[in-house]
Amino acid sequence: MRNRIRFRLRPQQMEAHVALERRPFNTLVCHRRFGKTVLSVSRQVSKCTKTKRTNHRAAYLAPLYRQAKAVAWDYAKYISRPLGGVPSESELCINFSNGARYSLYGAEDPDKLRGLNLCDVVFDEVAQMPYRVWSEIVLPMLLANDGEALFIGTPMGKNALYEVWEKAGGDPELWGRYMYKASETGILTPKALDIARREMSPEEYEQEFECSFSAAIRGAYFAGLMEDADRDNRITDVPYDPSLPVHTAWDLGMSDSTSIWFIQARPGGAFAVIDFYEADGEGLDHYAQVLKDRGYTYGTHIAPHDIRVRELGTGKSRLEVARSLGIRFDIAANIPIQDGINAVRTMLPACWFDRRKCGPGIEALRHYRRSFNDMTGLFSPKPLHDWTSHATDAFRYFAVGFRPRDARPRPSQAVNDFNPFARR
Repeated sequence: MRNRIRFRLRPQQMEAHVALERRPFNTLVCHRRFGKTVLSVSRQVSKCTKTKRTNHRAAYLAPLYRQAKAVAWDYAKYISRPLGGVPSESELCINFSNGARYSLYGAEDPDKLRGLNLCDVVFDEVAQMPYRVWSEIVLPMLLANDGEALFIGTPMGKNALYEVWEKAGGDPELWGRYMYKASETGILTPKALDIARREMSPEEYEQEFECSFSAAIRGAYFAGLMEDADRDNRITDVPYDPSLPVHTAWDLGMSDSTSIWFIQARPGGAFAVIDFYEADGEGLDHYAQVLKDRGYTYGTHIAPHDIRVRELGTGKSRLEVARSLGIRFDIAANIPIQDGINAVRTMLPACWFDRRKCGPGIEALRHYRRSFNDMTGLFSPKPLHDWTSHATDAFRYFAVGFRPRDARPRPSQAVNDFNPFARR
């Protein structure tokens, strides 16, 4: 039976609601002010009230926990109270008399979502999340529970939302995908859209109101350089050269992600970025095993300066723990972050990335950006801390800390003949 919405929806929202009932997985790409959050919260609350499954667990997932609260919590309470929902402010969840529960979460610590046994998930602003939140964590839960997922958002380059959008287009039996552009819906008046065109850059307007995936990412540090890499076919298949050492660069998270890049300095000044790894909540012994399992011959391992800090529990620094595990780190200089960003800008034109093994890291570099204050209309001088930060920080430590002492060309090889496709 079709889920009924007890909230007044616009005709376009109702059209989308009917379409979303046809398949278990859906992607809804909408212009700003379409009302996609109201639509998705309404649908989930309605299903909570009608389900016969006593352990029905629905979740609204935003890039950040505080963002979920700011965007969706008031809607959830307003919609659910007439239907018997009892909200819990401390847990950001709503309990229903039939045993169903609706909860709000953030994706900044993805591994905390494991084991929640969810059966209905909405991903809001997917463009600001790592794709693995879906593929590694949420999807297995939904498959076990015959569940459903809805991805909503406005484009922000070619990232997780774009990847889901493309996947939906290739599997119409399982996926539905729907796009609503401001020029087509009529929700915003021509006058409002004309003002937006005058006040925004063309790229911003195309992204926010015409749902363009190819528009530039606002405030991104390296988007242009990564587009250059795409255009120059430097994001491709880059094989490991066993005759050269693999250098690693780390960002070591305390309670969140640790990221590792695997890079070979090739003759001629090129860098072959052959691998990337990221995980949450693991100790150094886990990452030592990751290095061992890769089977590479290693050169320099580069870590941030705070690896020297001693932990209260053990009295040892992670530098000492790593040494006991056979990993000897060089320490990247503690320079201003803007100088490190400039070092990355200088290095990126010489980099070739393996598109498969480095996929999440590539997307992090592409979307690493300054935070934007909507109230003042100004960019912050500091980067936004989100899912892109750890991978980009690790790459920054490589740009700052690597010294090409191990990049000497072999006598039989010219300095400028690097070919990433040649297996040696």
